[in-house]
Amino acid sequence: MALAEAGARGRLLRWPRVLLFGDSITEYCFQENGWGAYLAERLVRKCDVLNRGISGYNTRWAKLILPRLIPESTNADSIVAVTIFFGANDSALKELNPKQHVPLEEYAANLKSMVHYLKSVDITADRIILITPPPLQESAWEKACLAKGDKLNRCNATTGQYAQACVQVARECSTDVLDLWTLMQKNQDFSSYLCDGLHLSAKGNSFLAAQLWSRLENKLSALPSLLPYWRDVDHTNPEASLL
Repeated sequence: MALAEAGARGRLLRWPRVLLFGDSITEYCFQENGWGAYLAERLVRKCDVLNRGISGYNTRWAKLILPRLIPESTNADSIVAVTIFFGANDSALKELNPKQHVPLEEYAANLKSMVHYLKSVDITADRIILITPPPLQESAWEKACLAKGDKLNRCNATTGQYAQACVQVARECSTDVLDLWTLMQKNQDFSSYLCDGLHLSAKGNSFLAAQLWSRLENKLSALPSLLPYWRDVDHTNPEASLL
């Protein structure tokens, strides 16, 4: 009864949310030293960082499930940032990986569709960040493909076309964009950013985390910490501090 009464008197605590939406590079981002884990650590007691990465997915499938992740009934004010991080699967070569491949024009249209949907539920453009696929290190990815009995089913030049399309969509939709494909290749040997030619290594996760935080810090670092620091709680009358 005492807990029920306390709950009735106190204001409902609603953590702001950062939603990370993408493919396997997002799904794996809460692993040790992952870029999502980095964000969650930086934002502890300020935001919930939600991992909505789905391994193997492309934008054709992603646009169908986005309204199920963020329905129209969502309190848009509680979502302070959304990342949309697809392209590594869309850019697979059609003749070798037709299931995941999405044509370039459709990929761009799907990204636009997702951004427009978010705007339609009052998540403004300044809270949306598109992330391009990272560059592909072909020799390492070919080894991974051969180990599964497959041929090399992606190439870096094609991935670059999808990255450019993502940047263009961000420009047209007035969202922020993190051009990972270009930024990682400023270092001539970008292979150290990747663990298998496609997915991020520890160094790649750290690189992405730093780049993404530079775009989020001004928006999110000023958010207040939720609940007072323990030394500030009045131990003789905790209700006064906590309810």
